[in-house]
Amino acid sequence: MKRENEKDRRSFIKTLAGLTAGIMLPMQVSGLQASVGERKERTARVTDRWGDLLPQRKFGNTGEAVTMLGLGGAHIARMPESEAERTIERAIAGGIRFFDNAESYGNGRGEERYGKYLSPKYRDVAFIQSKSTARDGKTAQAHLEGSLRRLKTDYLDLWLIHAVTSPSDVDSRISNGVLDVVQKAKESGKVRYIGFSGHSDFNAHLRMLERTDLLQACQMPINAFDPNYKSFITNVMPRLVEKKMAPLAMKTLANGGFFGGTSHFNHGDKPKIIPNALSVEEAVHFSWSLPISVLITGADNADMLTEKINFAKTFTAFDAARRDQLVEKVAGFDGRMVEYYKV
Repeated sequence: MKRENEKDRRSFIKTLAGLTAGIMLPMQVSGLQASVGERKERTARVTDRWGDLLPQRKFGNTGEAVTMLGLGGAHIARMPESEAERTIERAIAGGIRFFDNAESYGNGRGEERYGKYLSPKYRDVAFIQSKSTARDGKTAQAHLEGSLRRLKTDYLDLWLIHAVTSPSDVDSRISNGVLDVVQKAKESGKVRYIGFSGHSDFNAHLRMLERTDLLQACQMPINAFDPNYKSFITNVMPRLVEKKMAPLAMKTLANGGFFGGTSHFNHGDKPKIIPNALSVEEAVHFSWSLPISVLITGADNADMLTEKINFAKTFTAFDAARRDQLVEKVAGFDGRMVEYYKV
């Protein structure tokens, strides 16, 4: 496996403490308080009519806060409907208020399930994100209207240009009017915040950041292996912090890659980071120890989601030495297998 430049990677890992302090500390948002130098996020009790919330973090420079853990919609689309309902209810009871989805998840099934089990009862407390894979403005507008209809809501809290794959893909979508539609959706009030996502190539993210300053959020892979292989953390995260955008973490367990899988959602028989090098808790806490606004988890069922909720409740941030140690522990794995989704 060809590793990232060792000197550059080590240098960046050492700066993460300062970056994390810049986006998370000091902060006083919705009752959450902490001071620079504290390793544990210290929270006042934040509640709504459904109970205690998980600790919150800044959502970029918007002045808003989101729960540090969010529920992923792709898995909601895949699980049996009764389990999807159970998982959504578990999320609310566990203090999650960030809910991810996309028009492409299960051909709209993920959004339909939020529209059936989340929006009617919990819309006033839920921060709902959806995403569009559209390559042109007309399709993007159709995706937005479809998402709103399936989700049974008049607006999205966050809408993302979804799954950008390369600099040329970014250029094409912008030239074909996708960004214009996204911006107009925000101006019209159908969307509160806008952003983009992708997991294939960090150069696509860099191109989007070069092309526009209109966006507030960016979703990308954030995990302990990433600094060793085609890294979003080392190449993109400093730009997000500089621009005061909200980093949204996905693939914190490499979408099965940490469990020996080499395709989406699947475990497999390839070398396993978990449990051979890291525990699930260490892997998740690594990602939370970076300057991310929310970690979006793809839970297979309600009980798996409960595990992540408990990890959030017990989280204590790793210092730079501990983060670097975990990156080193997984450095010998083959990036083409662990993060198979990167090009």
